[in-house]
Amino acid sequence: MQSSNAIFSSSRQLLLASLFLSFGLGIGSLTARSALAEDQTEAAKQVDGNRTSEKLIPDQKALAGAPSTTFDINHLFADTAVGTGEPLVLSVEHNTKKKVADATVKDGHLTIEWGKVGKTEITVRAENLTTRKIVDVRFNAKVWHPDYWMLMMTVVGGLGIFLLGMKNMSEGLQAIAGGGLRRMISAVTDNRFMAVGVGTLVTTLVQSSSITTVMVVGFVNSGFMNLAQAIGVIMGANIGTTITGWILALKIGKYGLPILGLGSFCYLFIRNDRIRYTALAIMGLGMVFFGLSLMKDGFSMVKELPAFEAWFARFDASTYLGVLKCAAVGCVLTFIVQSSSATLGITISLAAIGVIPFETAAALVLGENVGTTITAWLASLGATTNARRAAYFHVIFNLLGVFWVTALFGKFIPLVNQMLDFAFIQRMAGVDAAAGEAVSVTVKIAAVHTTFNVVNTLLFFPFAGMLGALLERVIPQKDHKEKPHLTSLDIRMLETPVIAIEQSRVEILRMADGCIKMMDWLEEITGQEEPDQKKVQKLFHREEVLDTIQDEIVAFLSDMLAANLPHEVIDEGRRQLRMADELESISDYITSILKFHLKLQNQGHRFSSEMREQFAGLHKIVNSFLNLVIDGYRRRDAGVMTKANTSSSEINSLVKTLRDDHLRRLTEKKVEPHVNVAFTSTLNSYRRVSDHTLNVAESLSGVK
Repeated sequence: MQSSNAIFSSSRQLLLASLFLSFGLGIGSLTARSALAEDQTEAAKQVDGNRTSEKLIPDQKALAGAPSTTFDINHLFADTAVGTGEPLVLSVEHNTKKKVADATVKDGHLTIEWGKVGKTEITVRAENLTTRKIVDVRFNAKVWHPDYWMLMMTVVGGLGIFLLGMKNMSEGLQAIAGGGLRRMISAVTDNRFMAVGVGTLVTTLVQSSSITTVMVVGFVNSGFMNLAQAIGVIMGANIGTTITGWILALKIGKYGLPILGLGSFCYLFIRNDRIRYTALAIMGLGMVFFGLSLMKDGFSMVKELPAFEAWFARFDASTYLGVLKCAAVGCVLTFIVQSSSATLGITISLAAIGVIPFETAAALVLGENVGTTITAWLASLGATTNARRAAYFHVIFNLLGVFWVTALFGKFIPLVNQMLDFAFIQRMAGVDAAAGEAVSVTVKIAAVHTTFNVVNTLLFFPFAGMLGALLERVIPQKDHKEKPHLTSLDIRMLETPVIAIEQSRVEILRMADGCIKMMDWLEEITGQEEPDQKKVQKLFHREEVLDTIQDEIVAFLSDMLAANLPHEVIDEGRRQLRMADELESISDYITSILKFHLKLQNQGHRFSSEMREQFAGLHKIVNSFLNLVIDGYRRRDAGVMTKANTSSSEINSLVKTLRDDHLRRLTEKKVEPHVNVAFTSTLNSYRRVSDHTLNVAESLSGVK
């Protein structure tokens, strides 16, 4: 028993000893592993502490099929943690897609072998074996293939947004100017200084010299403006169009999209007309810069294409022949797109990204001044002689200007550069010369455009009369008397409603003058024993002309009123539609009076002397009333309504008196039935002429 207990006790002691031994070994093992892990962590921390990452190599980009690129990278690490003077071990540590670009390092040079289209990330490692410090340099390498469709769409889309922005900005400015713009146009006199000022201001607002010159040709063609006035306005238009370049020179290019968004929200959700159209102008400005930015993005691809770069290199303005070649390209391009603003935007985009040098851009701008004259020339086809003279003056004026500037191009460009060196001009252009900031190429192009047009105007201004006389000799007056045509209602004017409404007003005045002439001819014919058949045919023909004028005015104004217009223009358009209808009705009743007179004569009857005297007095009063209202419309005098009411009442009273006298005659003596019908019908027609004249006065005064 003692023996068993002894054995059990020994076994228990052995088991406990084994357990303690195992526990001790386990603790020791854990302690050892913990110590090893700490050593490894410390080592890792030490390695990470010696490794840094820097951006020393810019991202690389190459066209598909380009040869390998090699450049020295040793010097890149001079100012880094590894650059202590000891030799460095350089290697390519990481390359995600070797098929795109395979990078190798040898003798301190990095070589990139370009492969298929794609993008890869490459890491170049520099290790200092002495200090054990490492610098990793990561960069992206991209192989690309030109997407010509995307290039075209980007440029065309940018150009479209740019032109739409110019249109919106123009419409907004016109709406803000409102009646002031129309008053400027109607205030043009033979004073050439004033005409130049009006041309400059109008073109600044409509943002297009083409629109201004087409307007001038239309006004000359309709007889509203003479050749001397037109010459001054055309000169001013050339100066006013240069404002586009200075707008593009504003340093707000990167804010184009936010400006567009802000302007559009205000335009859509604010109901006040003046604020809405101010927002429209701001929205247009944002679209101009956003479109310009898109065009630059599109053309930036062109710069990286060797074929395109070589093609643009042909247009070098360093020689006289090169200047002429560049000017011809600018002329043809403007001729095709029919907008000097569009070609100016393209020119600035190409110059801003370095595709063409400044001198080439300047020569292109000169050509664009010639190309823009084609619009007015086209508008003059089929117009009167004076209208063609005005259009040809625009062509000759710009051609002569480009001729002398291209001849002195080598001195003209340095002159512009010297002008830009003046401190106040640099401040106006937003250039900080003290900080070493250079004048942007956009400012230079704008300066060239402005200098050319201002100097050209100053140079030829004293000889404008001589040029006008020369045009009168070169384009002689036709043998027969020319009558103004309706080409002033050019559909292109619908882009500028404030000017379009003024042109339709000119045609309304032509209708009014036609009615006054018909009244004069009617008085002359009815006073003759034998009516002058030529005058009779002339009166009937004039009534047909007024019908045609009314049809064209209605079509023109209907198209215009379908657009988004300020309330002021809409109200004016509606008044003009009503006036055109009233004046056409007046011409119909004047014709009716003559028809009654001729029919009575053909039937072998005449009005009695008493009747003729009564009609003569009535005709004089109605004619004076018509002249009073038309003169008020010509002077834009809404106060004529008071006098019109008085005159209308007098005429109605007189007509009633004459009708009563005629009824008395019918009871006292026999009156031929044909004479009776002709008398009452004529009396009624005169009353209708008076009523429609009063309606014209009401339209002028805004009475509905």
